[in-house]
Amino acid sequence: QVQLVESGGGLVQPGGSLRVSCAASGFTFSNYAMSWYRQAPGKEREFVARITNVGGSTNYRDSVKGRFTISRDNAKNTVYLQMNSLEPEDTAVYYCNVMRQYWGQGTQVTVSS
Repeated sequence: QVQLVESGGGLVQPGGSLRVSCAASGFTFSNYAMSWYRQAPGKEREFVARITNVGGSTNYRDSVKGRFTISRDNAKNTVYLQMNSLEPEDTAVYYCNVMRQYWGQGTQVTVSS
């Protein structure tokens, strides 16, 4: 069965950096685009970034462009989200997604001084 396991979240100060990871199993990872979403308290889940199956194309929500970078390692069945210049507004639970259907349990990212 499809399984997505996020890790790497934590508490970071404004302006800091963090990298979250999503380990995938149960499907042929290299055949599918992968996405990151996030959900802040009291808000709807929103798209953050997407990467095509071989990593040739990426896209981001406007508010993270130039600060966040999505990447993948098909040999490790893992997708990453490198987050730099973090802002308090980036505080959320971060989820990875595949096939617009499967979700991980999420990893909490808190940006606070």
